[in-house]
Amino acid sequence: MYKLVAIDLDGTMLNGYGVVTENTKNRIKDTIQKGIEVIIASGRPMDSIKTIAKEIGSQKYFIAGNGALVYDIQKEEIIYDKFLTKEKVLEIIKVCEENSISYNVYTDKTILAKALEYNVLYYQKENLKKEESKQTKISIVKNMYEYVMNKKDEKFLKLTICDKNQTIFQSIIRKLRKINGIDVLDISHMSRKTIKQGTKEKVIEYYYTEITTQNVDKWNAITYLMEKLGIQKEEVITIGDNMNDKTMIQEAGLGVVMGGSTPMVTEIADYVTSSNDEEGVAKALEKFC
Repeated sequence: MYKLVAIDLDGTMLNGYGVVTENTKNRIKDTIQKGIEVIIASGRPMDSIKTIAKEIGSQKYFIAGNGALVYDIQKEEIIYDKFLTKEKVLEIIKVCEENSISYNVYTDKTILAKALEYNVLYYQKENLKKEESKQTKISIVKNMYEYVMNKKDEKFLKLTICDKNQTIFQSIIRKLRKINGIDVLDISHMSRKTIKQGTKEKVIEYYYTEITTQNVDKWNAITYLMEKLGIQKEEVITIGDNMNDKTMIQEAGLGVVMGGSTPMVTEIADYVTSSNDEEGVAKALEKFC
């Protein structure tokens, strides 16, 4: 019997509009009522995940920043963390600024951005549908290097690098990989998100990667929870769609990927469910839980 289900958000639990459907919410709540722990394992910052965890009835733990932290919802505290140092964040910012490429800095409290574009634009459009207390916090910062250098209380989860041009994107990735003490996620396909502007739909497409401190991984964070809860890997289901889900899909007792996921992740999965726009998470839970 499975005892723990870890589910990614973007491209997995959330549909193309950033919404958890009512059917998916109900399936998750049914799973929890059966005594199976359901947790979110996402690259998003904490506040963005807290809102969704409440919506789906997940009341104990979640994983943020691709495994940079584990949050205890009931105690309202971080119980596991692997943050980037300020020095390393500044080193990455310097490379990005010198090469005029778009980047965002994710802290435990907010997303720092120089402009509303790419993934931040998607979060901002998502915020328009939510009351203020449930929004993903976005802070627009003109001089990022100076802002980060002067901050004393920020905890840095990750950075995201984005660009529409694959050649430019691959060039900056090669430069970032020369920095010691960080992991640069290997993503080579375009991210595609849909936002509504009035009555029309707009598709946002871009190449992106995510940068964390070394050995940050969703599976490492899940392993921490498994030890805490006395759960074996054979009792764990993981559901995801992208390269930041690869290890947890590969290592879990049952690794599930969404229909239309990146091929490198699909190849290692135990089961392929429907896409996120076809409620693949709900269907997987119905089948295995």
